Amino acid sequence: MKAIFLTMISALALCAAENNDAGAKQITAAMESLKQAMIHKDGAALEKLLHKDLMYTHSAGQFETKADVVKSVSSGKANIQKLEITAPSIHIYGNTAFFKSRVDLYHSDTNIVPMDVLHVWLKGPEGWQLIARQGTRLAK
Repeated sequence: MKAIFLTMISALALCAAENNDAGAKQITAAMESLKQAMIHKDGAALEKLLHKDLMYTHSAGQFETKADVVKSVSSGKANIQKLEITAPSIHIYGNTAFFKSRVDLYHSDTNIVPMDVLHVWLKGPEGWQLIARQGTRLAK
C-alpha cells in the first residue's frame, strides 16, 4: 500500500513538472511573439496577444489599456527598434504566469532604456494573453 501511494505521488509530481515545462515553453513563445509584434508594429498580432483587460504600465509611469498599446505600437508612436530580453524567470500558477526579466528597449542605437519588467499572462479560451505589465527603469 505504501509503495502504491509513493508511486502515485511520484507520478503526480512528474506530471506537474512536465506541465510547468510545457507552460514555460508556451510563455517563452508568447513573449517572443509579443516582442516580434512590437518590433514589427503588428496590430493584428497584438490584438490576439493582449487581454481585453490589459493593465500596461511603462517604466516612466504612464498607464495604457489594450486599445492604447495597440494604437501606439501599430501607428509607430511607440518607437521600438529592438528589444533584448535577458535573465528570464518564469513562474506558473494554474492559468496565471509571471515572466520577469531584464529588458533593454532600443528606441535607436543611442537611446536605450534598461528596465526590469514583470509580464503577467493569463491562459483562457484565446490561449495565453498578456493581462498586466509593469516596467521599472534601471539606473545606467
